[in-house]
Amino acid sequence: MTAQGGFESVLDYLSGEIMHGRVAPGTRLPNERELAARLGASRSAVREAIKVLHAQGVVTTHPGATGGTRVASHPGDAFGRMLKLHVALDTISMRELTQTRMVLERAAAEVAATRRDDEGLAELDHLLTLQQSWATAQAFHDLDTAFHLAVARMGDNRLVRDLTIAIREAVASHILAAENIAPDWERLRPRLVEEHRGIVAAIRLGDADAAGRLAADHVRSSHSALRLLD
Repeated sequence: MTAQGGFESVLDYLSGEIMHGRVAPGTRLPNERELAARLGASRSAVREAIKVLHAQGVVTTHPGATGGTRVASHPGDAFGRMLKLHVALDTISMRELTQTRMVLERAAAEVAATRRDDEGLAELDHLLTLQQSWATAQAFHDLDTAFHLAVARMGDNRLVRDLTIAIREAVASHILAAENIAPDWERLRPRLVEEHRGIVAAIRLGDADAAGRLAADHVRSSHSALRLLD
């Protein structure tokens, strides 16, 4: 199969090869000249198609003899970039992101409760301990992000994990800015830690319903307390 014509045809061809599994994650693509010859397209068409795939996070490019263009091993990173643009353009509201995050966090916590293991629980316990020790907004923000991603990883659902990461990245700057100016941060931080502790307790007990409910409630209450829904 070959692609004839402009960069749209090249883009469709390469996207199809990736989507149908004929080009696996991590695979190095032929260079620009080879692709152009193989697809019967101009080098500029190939170059533009690669640029689009790179912007979408589908491929990565690196200079040097061992570099080149490869199919991304973690294309889920592209979700975050796209959501950030939508937030910046105000096409997705913070309220909509919060509602979506509640659904995802609920699902992640429910699955984590059914697939819990000692290693995952130990990581959550360690993060809870660190959260009690670090009082600055920036430090807590980093640990808070790590906590939610750890829960998502325990669920072993790559789509939920990638979407959770994407939404977290999209709202990260807004959350951190709100935490930095929160007048009652010293009272809010311990409350957030206790909410995390409740989620972990439900996961440890294997209570999926409670874990999911507590996770969703935590997202709603924290966003409300930080006035992200105003």
